[in-house]
Amino acid sequence: MSMGAEPTTAMRFSDASERRTNSRFPVREELSYRVIHSRSAAISGSGETVNMGSGGILFTTNEKLPLGRTVELAVNWPAKLGGTCPLKFVAVGRVVRSENHCAAVRIQRYEFKTRSTRAEAVPPLRVQASR
Repeated sequence: MSMGAEPTTAMRFSDASERRTNSRFPVREELSYRVIHSRSAAISGSGETVNMGSGGILFTTNEKLPLGRTVELAVNWPAKLGGTCPLKFVAVGRVVRSENHCAAVRIQRYEFKTRSTRAEAVPPLRVQASR
């Protein structure tokens, strides 16, 4: 995981076309995604985060995701609860940009859950925040 304290160079300097109000940080972690309430065939897959911020996530995809659709993302979080219990960051948001192998999602709500390394599930830790 490479999460620096500084935004990337491209994110430090604002230009007229930049619409983000929050900084993004270069975070590379595994994630899974699924389109919620899809009328067509279920769309889901896995990828890797490219960058993250409090307002959104840019990540790689297996296919182009439909714009405006609600997506649930689950990111393997690098920090551990109490230094021992793995966590995952689960977010729900809307697809605001999509290309063949990359998508950007504006986060609407998120929570941290515990992540098991064993076959049986561990009850989730509920720490919620809404946007």
